[in-house]
Amino acid sequence: MNDVIGEILPLALGIAISPIPVIAAILMLLSPQAKGTSVGFLVGWVVGIVAAVTVFTLLASVLPEQDADASNPTAGWIKIGLGALLLLMAVKQWRGRPTGGVEPALPTWMKAIDTMTAVKGAGLGFLLSAVNPKNLIMAAGAGVIIGGADVNLEPGEQALAVGIFTVIAAASVAVPVIAYLLASNKMAGPLESMHQWLVKENAVVMAVLLLVIGVAMIGKGIGSF
Repeated sequence: MNDVIGEILPLALGIAISPIPVIAAILMLLSPQAKGTSVGFLVGWVVGIVAAVTVFTLLASVLPEQDADASNPTAGWIKIGLGALLLLMAVKQWRGRPTGGVEPALPTWMKAIDTMTAVKGAGLGFLLSAVNPKNLIMAAGAGVIIGGADVNLEPGEQALAVGIFTVIAAASVAVPVIAYLLASNKMAGPLESMHQWLVKENAVVMAVLLLVIGVAMIGKGIGSF
């Protein structure tokens, strides 16, 4: 169990550090309907993470069982493939980073955040966590690890691992939302400063993050042979 937690921890941190959902949450907290929209976004974000990891855990659980000391080439190739995709995304992020003082480009949907309702916020949170390719690949990696036949976790242990993964992965969105709900009058300044920094450094942060996790995932895949 401890080995599984150790392996999924970098993937959970990869989702948590992803700047775009944090920027979206901050923009919601600075919008006219801050409380309702941000809480809806947080709920959708958490549900999306749980859904994605659970689906891939269940899929990994049906892989053929193997001796604990034997190699597991199927899981190994899956991890290598996921790692390679993360490396390709890292290259794309790095090549797309703004240079020469150019203003970073953000998704057009962010312009509509001021008019979003709690339901739309929840839908956006779900899409960013469960459908966004970068987060989906990391959730898939965690699911393969948790449900892999080489670890043989009991259903209760799998549920605990998914829960731990979700808490860590959702923390970057949960912390500012909860902090705002507890002390909204003190959070505007720090949130705006964080927003400006994340917008500026989004591409670089994601490129480095995807590179590190991609290499680690390939290494785990090679170790499965």
